Amino acid sequence: MTTSQHILACIDGSAVTESVCDYAAWYASKLNLPVGLMHVSNVPVSTRRDLSGAIGINSRQFLLEELTQLDEQRAKIENSYSNALVEDARSHIQEKFAHVDVRLYQRHGKLLPAIEHFKAENRAIVMGRRGEDHKNSRINIGSQIETVARASEVPILICSEAFKEPRSYMIAFDGSKTAIKAVWMVARSPVLKGMQGHIVMVGNHNDAAKQSLSAAGAQLEAAGYAVGAHHVTASDAVNGLLEFQMDNDIDMMVLGAYGHSKLQQLFLGSTTTEIIASTLSPIILVR
Repeated sequence: MTTSQHILACIDGSAVTESVCDYAAWYASKLNLPVGLMHVSNVPVSTRRDLSGAIGINSRQFLLEELTQLDEQRAKIENSYSNALVEDARSHIQEKFAHVDVRLYQRHGKLLPAIEHFKAENRAIVMGRRGEDHKNSRINIGSQIETVARASEVPILICSEAFKEPRSYMIAFDGSKTAIKAVWMVARSPVLKGMQGHIVMVGNHNDAAKQSLSAAGAQLEAAGYAVGAHHVTASDAVNGLLEFQMDNDIDMMVLGAYGHSKLQQLFLGSTTTEIIASTLSPIILVR
């Protein structure tokens, strides 16, 4: 462990902010790491049309000066909001997880470049399922999740509901490279150790699939995990996984994220996106 690592919590002041803070603090406590609270401000630049010829020189100069002042005021308000947001979030974490250290980060621009700025420090990333820009959309998972997941080399925890300490988890397994990596990630990390685990495959009842599932279960058991391997008969992978989760009262899911390219996803759809949009449980994505 390096002292510079942290669990990066991406907050935006939406309804899921407290959930993001709590799950980030929980994750950090499992690894004895600090939480890095990050808010990204994206203040749009005013659209300044070419006013030449439309009005007099003096009037044009006056309007440009007013636009400049409005830009400065808007930036000051956004900075004040950002300051208050990260301070409130820090207080929230320290009240519930007193032993977890908190670092504050404030960036300007887009979310992904801000996350990549801390690439060397990020041990995991925590994001809300629905951001402030999509708070009124019932099924929208947040415009940034797929973008960040495809670019990230560390696990991403997605949450939305009030924090509930996980007691059980399931790994969605299909024998793909991303699913195998998800198993490898769980096996080498203490985050989920001590919980009741399940590794679940839907369909694919051939010998090769059975061997792959068995090997994945053996890898977890060798790492000290209590885990059961399950073959589920269902025509639809998403429904099969969600039904298994509900029937077994499982708190958290682990998914190998976005195994298809964006072009393949356009024609085939994304199991990852369907699951994220269909459950309110926290999900750990592994790319």
